[in-house]
Amino acid sequence: MFDNLSGKFEKVFKNLRGMGKLSEANIKEALREVRMALLEADVHYKVAKDFIAAISERAVGQEVMQSLTPGQQVIKIVNEELTALMGGSAEPLKLSGKPPVSVMMVGLQGAGKTTTTGKLARKLSKEGRRPCLVPADVYRPAAIDQLITLAGQLKLPVYASNSSQSPEKIVQEALIFAGQQNCDVLLVDTAGRLHVDAELMDELFRLKKILSPAEILLVADAMTGQDAVQVAGAFNEKLGLTGVVLTKLDGDARGGAALSIRSVTGCPIKFVGMGEKMDALEVFYPDRMSSRILGMGDVLTMIEKAQEAFDEKQAEEIARKFRQDSFTLEDFLSQLQQVKKLGSFEQILGMLPGMGALKELKKLKVDEKEFVRMEAIIHSMTKEERRNVDIMNAGRRRRIANGSGTSVQDVNRLLKGYEDSRKMMRQMMGAGGATKKKKGKVRRKGSFFPF
Repeated sequence: MFDNLSGKFEKVFKNLRGMGKLSEANIKEALREVRMALLEADVHYKVAKDFIAAISERAVGQEVMQSLTPGQQVIKIVNEELTALMGGSAEPLKLSGKPPVSVMMVGLQGAGKTTTTGKLARKLSKEGRRPCLVPADVYRPAAIDQLITLAGQLKLPVYASNSSQSPEKIVQEALIFAGQQNCDVLLVDTAGRLHVDAELMDELFRLKKILSPAEILLVADAMTGQDAVQVAGAFNEKLGLTGVVLTKLDGDARGGAALSIRSVTGCPIKFVGMGEKMDALEVFYPDRMSSRILGMGDVLTMIEKAQEAFDEKQAEEIARKFRQDSFTLEDFLSQLQQVKKLGSFEQILGMLPGMGALKELKKLKVDEKEFVRMEAIIHSMTKEERRNVDIMNAGRRRRIANGSGTSVQDVNRLLKGYEDSRKMMRQMMGAGGATKKKKGKVRRKGSFFPF
């Protein structure tokens, strides 16, 4: 995400940090590079121009010139202006009013409206709300079935419409249905088109009059850059958007849409899609996104993801097992499954301050299939083998490899890493030689971390 832009910024700031004192000429040269980086990232030209002007006005003043660390001061100013450019602060959904409160999901075909509707429903249900999903796209084949399937997976109410009904009839009946189901939010997945046309807008306007929605969210593909900005402007002019959801932001190396939408349309970005899984929808925090772009990481988001993924009581139990050197492969499997909820390791590394600037880490490609193999290997072990790896002889290793569809070398590598990490954890937890073999009992091994 934002790789191209982050790389250009890092190069400019590295040069600024290396200068003990900055002149007006130095700053103008740096800002020229920043402007080029923004334009290459497909940021709207007027947005880039205004952004550079705002930084220049502050950067050539006493704030920078009289600073002991002028390079750092310029970076601070860029960070603040970048945050302001994207909206300044997060914009929460406004769902006050008599339930069920309606939320219309609008956008072009292929932007990911249906999937995003499911993701938003999951997020709201996690926050204690009871959303009802409404498939009102009667034109795209299987759109209704897709949302009904997602609702089933999420165990949430869905109004089972059919393509023979008109969208207006669907939302009218869905309002009644949602009330009967004691739902407080109505998420309406509307139809999209390949192009913004009058027929689509007329239909959406009719639905708006029936629903009186608290929120009208445009779902836009971040990877389309300025096209996403233009689409947001068109929908906002006709419908009056309350916010934007940018999908596929994890695959957008440029970032033009994220940086331009607020300035061009005035619509806040409320959520961003960071993957295909149902939990891959994040609140858009301009300050955190600015930190990611500038290579400063996003520790707060990583902490929030960890809090959602890890069970507190289970974490305390794991810590106790670490101290007692009794962490088994069963415990490791449980932890591995929770760690996977945090997202890909590339995403996790991108949230750590300074990690994005390290060339070695940029080249690092973690094979996510490796974790699938490790799970398969552990599942192929007996309960006794998971709890006591000392009994692992050649025959057992062959059986486990055959059962998991892996090789004996894969099994050996897992067990070797497990043994190495046991030694490391004993040193970290101060166990030293405290855990020894007791008479008649086999000592349990420690933990294995593959990262």
